[in-house]
Amino acid sequence: MRQNRWNDKEAQARVEAAGSDPADQTLALRVYSSRIIGSDPDLVMHGGGNTSVKTQRKDLFGDMQQVLHVKGSGWDLDTLEAPGLPGVRLAPLLEMRKLDALSDEDMVNMQRSNLLDSTAPNPSVETLLHAFLPHTFVDHTHATAFLALANLPDAEAAIREIFGDRLAVVPYIMPGFALAKKAAEVFDANPDCEGLILLKHGHFTFGATARESYDKVIEHTNRVEEWLAAQKNGRKFDLTVNRNRSLPAADLAASVLPVLRGAIGRLRGEHHGAAPRPVVMDVRVGEVIDAFLSRTDLQELSQRGVASPDHVIRTKGRMLVLGKDDLASGRAGIEAKVEEFAQAYRAMFDAQLKRVGGGKTMLEPHPCVVWVEGLGIIGIGKDASAASAAADIAEQTVEVMTLGEAAGGFHPIDPDDLFDMEYWSLEQAKLAKAAAKPFTGQVVAVTGGAGAIGLATAKAFAREGAAVALIDFNPEACKAAAVSIGSNCLAVVVDLTERGAADKAVAEIVQRFGGLDVLVSNAGAAIQGMLLDLDEETLRSSFELNFFSHLAMARAAARVFAAQDHGGQMLFNVSKQAVNPGKGFGAYGLPKAATFFLVRQLALELGGAGVRVNGVNADRIRSGLLTDDFIKSRAESRGVSPSDYMAGNLLKAEVEAHHVADAFMALARSERTTAHVITVDGGNIEAALR
Repeated sequence: MRQNRWNDKEAQARVEAAGSDPADQTLALRVYSSRIIGSDPDLVMHGGGNTSVKTQRKDLFGDMQQVLHVKGSGWDLDTLEAPGLPGVRLAPLLEMRKLDALSDEDMVNMQRSNLLDSTAPNPSVETLLHAFLPHTFVDHTHATAFLALANLPDAEAAIREIFGDRLAVVPYIMPGFALAKKAAEVFDANPDCEGLILLKHGHFTFGATARESYDKVIEHTNRVEEWLAAQKNGRKFDLTVNRNRSLPAADLAASVLPVLRGAIGRLRGEHHGAAPRPVVMDVRVGEVIDAFLSRTDLQELSQRGVASPDHVIRTKGRMLVLGKDDLASGRAGIEAKVEEFAQAYRAMFDAQLKRVGGGKTMLEPHPCVVWVEGLGIIGIGKDASAASAAADIAEQTVEVMTLGEAAGGFHPIDPDDLFDMEYWSLEQAKLAKAAAKPFTGQVVAVTGGAGAIGLATAKAFAREGAAVALIDFNPEACKAAAVSIGSNCLAVVVDLTERGAADKAVAEIVQRFGGLDVLVSNAGAAIQGMLLDLDEETLRSSFELNFFSHLAMARAAARVFAAQDHGGQMLFNVSKQAVNPGKGFGAYGLPKAATFFLVRQLALELGGAGVRVNGVNADRIRSGLLTDDFIKSRAESRGVSPSDYMAGNLLKAEVEAHHVADAFMALARSERTTAHVITVDGGNIEAALR
């Protein structure tokens, strides 16, 4: 059951914070109720809802005008703020209802030309529907239960059984001007209704106040949930999507995900006539998903379509199914199913292109949702956010299909409508407006990720679009560092000196993101002491961390690279100690010298597989290796200030962690460079490599 989250004190606090302008106060309530709607993912899923409010504002001449504030493109309801509800002059929008027809492009242009702020985001594509309804507050949601109801074979009869005449029914029409006109006509014929249900699409409520409309959202949704639970084979459980992500079985994930990811990456590259383009994966597991994947009609359901038309933009209209027989065939079976999906998608596109008379360019033909028997459901996207959105929608779709099939059947829009939505110019424009960053789709693992250099490097890759995994032995520091990067960063807590730790870390990354593209092997510690006096255990422990952990990570990463079969990168933090030893640092320099050789050896062994191996020699970086106390003592021993000690190089400038990160990034971008080590020390002739 949906929880009513309205809180008068919180609502009033929003109003008071908005100032004395009545319009701003009304908008504040709109923001508040939008956010509590968005806080329940089972009400609105990734673009699956929008809200509006009508108010009055003075123009530049002091004249009062009617204004519609409606959710803008690029904003989500759960994080909505006032700028995400652009104001549009209402009178011109209402005039548009007199038109017989209106193209999508003219509709968008008309809406933008009537914005109060020309820099505001595009108003929702359903702005006119909000405008044509007479109510002050309007809420549009895509609740899981309503999607199951709206896609039943005889949805109208079920709606009448549940609501009588409380809800008016709007037939399926693609979002835009025609839908807005039809919805307004349906309301005019049923002016006492509490809301609208758009078949195959979603649910509208409205009211004079924010709370009135919101209360209807919750009450209506709970009625549908109760009805679905009462049907034959119905179930009663909490429908809320589980965002506390669990990881799939490690062994199965390791054997399936990198192979699947590699096949899709190569398919994307071939589509663009370029090198492979990696994707990010997001796997969802759980009892409900396990039960769904054991259905005997899974293959047939995978071809039915989507729970709501706009989902097709993120998930495509069909799902790829990998059954146990496919998995038993290993790489060949998985790759064959990916190619089969691509061929079917191309055939669908060609047929639809003839129907619409051309003018469309085929999208990448890979699956965006995969159902894997025994493993889970996989969302696939160009980056971690897109993969997460696809997985969220896929998880909701499992619920919608399960509920719908138990209540009479899941029958979404037909293939023609599905194609029209997937290739709708307005939706495509929203997804294509931002150019991809250089490392979009790539998965990067950074060992020693909570340290200064590791974190600076991880943040640099994240800024350039990568999904990032931080590996560190310190739980608190690792998790805090991951949080500082964002939701698309995974914290992996392991001690890399322990046997099997590297395999465990890489397996966890594969379980979370589907594979690995770049390993930044950065973990290390400067063990000090004169070699002839140092006990053997200390020296061996230094080798475990400063050499063998790098080798173990390289081996684990190489196995994933081989499964993906589209190359990869290894970047090692070697240290200037490898070539310019310091007194008392032999226990650190010896394993680092071995790691220096490891770079060259791995480059030799892995080059034929397209794996590039490079390193960075850094010196005097403030980090866990070079603390303030250590810097002070070294400076005193040389009779200089700490700042002069840190700038003791040819450039007379301190080298910072982000400079090392820049070097790692430069190597990562150097597509024809391998077996190379960059020195980052401000200039130290004794440590120069050539």
